[in-house]
Amino acid sequence: MTKEKIAILVVDDDPSITGVLKLILEARGYEVDVAYTGTDAVQKSKAKIYNLAILDIKLPDIEGTKLLKAMRETSPKMVKIMLTGFPQLQNAIDALNDGADAYFVKPADPDKLLKTIEEKLAEQKEDREIMQEKIAVFLKARTEKLLQEME
Repeated sequence: MTKEKIAILVVDDDPSITGVLKLILEARGYEVDVAYTGTDAVQKSKAKIYNLAILDIKLPDIEGTKLLKAMRETSPKMVKIMLTGFPQLQNAIDALNDGADAYFVKPADPDKLLKTIEEKLAEQKEDREIMQEKIAVFLKARTEKLLQEME
């Protein structure tokens, strides 16, 4: 999978965490942006298309599960991975029920996180290719029908 056009948004209020994640992800060839608040994350997701977001559950201005819902509205196809230093069963259940694609407890194992990111991006790419194939088939059939009607 080519990573040149894959954009990732890392949302965490801890600059050391965002810095480490940014370094790790950029070393893998991803384009990485950082947001320190939920408000900033929503604004960035409205201004740019991200393939994936890593969202902290505890942010200064919004609960991570609420941010997850807001991000789902602005970017429904974006892969969303929750990251928390406050592991609670209810948080995990809420996050997964609200559309999180994965849930990690800090400090997350970088290898497991990267593996999950790769898997989720591969699924996203496959879904996009299937959708493009369906659209191409539809357009071809519709074009043929219109040409027949014109004859």
